[in-house]
Amino acid sequence: MAIVPWWALLSSGCAPLILIGGWAYAATLQPAGYDPMTASISALAADGAAYQWLMAGALALTGVCHMVTAFGLRAAAKAGRVALACGGLAAILVALSPEPAGGTSLRHMVSTGAGFTALALFPVLAAERGALRFPVLSEQRPHRVSWTLRPVTGYVVTALMGACAIWFLIELHGHGDAGLVERLLTGAQSVWPLFIVVACVGTRLRTAMRPVTVTAGVGRGERSDSSR
Repeated sequence: MAIVPWWALLSSGCAPLILIGGWAYAATLQPAGYDPMTASISALAADGAAYQWLMAGALALTGVCHMVTAFGLRAAAKAGRVALACGGLAAILVALSPEPAGGTSLRHMVSTGAGFTALALFPVLAAERGALRFPVLSEQRPHRVSWTLRPVTGYVVTALMGACAIWFLIELHGHGDAGLVERLLTGAQSVWPLFIVVACVGTRLRTAMRPVTVTAGVGRGERSDSSR
């Protein structure tokens, strides 16, 4: 059984490509007055926006990718997988709840806030507290937790995302570069699941290449890693 199936690797890689590529291309299709440094991503999918369907579709597809990744990321803690799936669902709801022209709506604000919160909590909730074991070539080898799934890493990444969210609110209420900060935060949240998946695959490959030797005193069928 693989730690991360190939389709989860594909979905985690597609999420940032679709989201970042979607907002970058949609911005080029807007009238000359659109400024991505100050305008939000939601403005690209708002009622009356040029090619509204493009950004809305990118948000929905990104949400689907997150949900697929959450289902396949078996190496992560269950709470983290649930948070990632909720973040994906929230992205779909954001796509289905466009802002009205020149304003916003409660449904859009709730969906956006829920998505930001779920994806910000994902790193710390996905962290594993101990070693995992997976069968490799019909043998049991000790598999250490990837650095991306260690508690310290989760706390640091979640704290950074939280700080970025506060920065976004400051810029938003101060009419500053809210668009830039939102893109930094949203981009990081879409890329982090890919980091975890790639790191887990790398850890699995390194574990699979370690030699396994029989240790005296170990029961029949049990083996120990000579590297320990």
